[in-house]
Amino acid sequence: MEPKNIYTFNTISEFHKMSGLPKPEHPLVSLVDYSLVEYQTTKNEISWVQNFYSVGLKRNIQGKFRYGQQKYDFDEGLMSFVAPGQVVHFTVETPKVKPTGILLFIHPEFLWNTPLAKDIKQYEFFGYSVNEALFMSEKEETIITELMQNIQREYHNNIDKFSHNIIISQIQLLLNYCERFYQRQFITRKKSSHQVLERLEKVLNDWFNSADLTEKGLPTAQQIAEVLNISPNYLGSLLKTLTGQSTQRHIHDKLIEKAKEKLSTTRLSVSEIAFQLGFEHSQSFNKLFKSKTRVSPLEFRRSFN
Repeated sequence: MEPKNIYTFNTISEFHKMSGLPKPEHPLVSLVDYSLVEYQTTKNEISWVQNFYSVGLKRNIQGKFRYGQQKYDFDEGLMSFVAPGQVVHFTVETPKVKPTGILLFIHPEFLWNTPLAKDIKQYEFFGYSVNEALFMSEKEETIITELMQNIQREYHNNIDKFSHNIIISQIQLLLNYCERFYQRQFITRKKSSHQVLERLEKVLNDWFNSADLTEKGLPTAQQIAEVLNISPNYLGSLLKTLTGQSTQRHIHDKLIEKAKEKLSTTRLSVSEIAFQLGFEHSQSFNKLFKSKTRVSPLEFRRSFN
């Protein structure tokens, strides 16, 4: 198999087999010792798509790990997250120190008929939104490890009518702690985060000052994220943490700022301003302007006369 080819793992059992692990005790939930993982391939690169969730707590990662098209940085962090359908690339290297840790696999079928089936999609760290592993204090690591082991103990026990709900509750608690720790990680890295804010401000200024804005139209969150070379989800989560506002809100705020500038300093009609700001129809501009300022563009202009 060539490195460019991609394995597809539909079941946890298939991934166990590829990783040189024994069959899972439970077909839909499995906790494994990462030090036992031995990828069953002679190639030094592996790419795969797994149709289940995984939460990994890994130490001494020697290989290069990519999630989607971007590098996943393990330099300081321990935890990584992979969602169903996402592409994972791993370059295998001979480790100087044996990697250790634990991996939790959760098949979506295990979540059916529970609120978590829908709620799990709200955890942004499962998307390509985060390109660095979650770092934790010893206390935080202990919390995560104990929750994972609780899940394992539960499916080790004799399964009864309470087992499923208990495991679901433990998974939900685990993910909530991870979300808390990731938010802390964003906040404690203020320097790099504020550099993103500065770059965002420049990108928005350049966009709205562009001579071809009428052709480009209003920017989308996806387009802004691409210019910043980060994923839309990561940008949105970062902005929410730092400013409490979405990417779309930042775009609209910049738009209103430019609109106010033109309304107060030029004789251009409202329709002309709307067109210059990338709107095909002035009605859409009027509606957005009033929703943000509580006055119409004409009422705002009259306030200067």
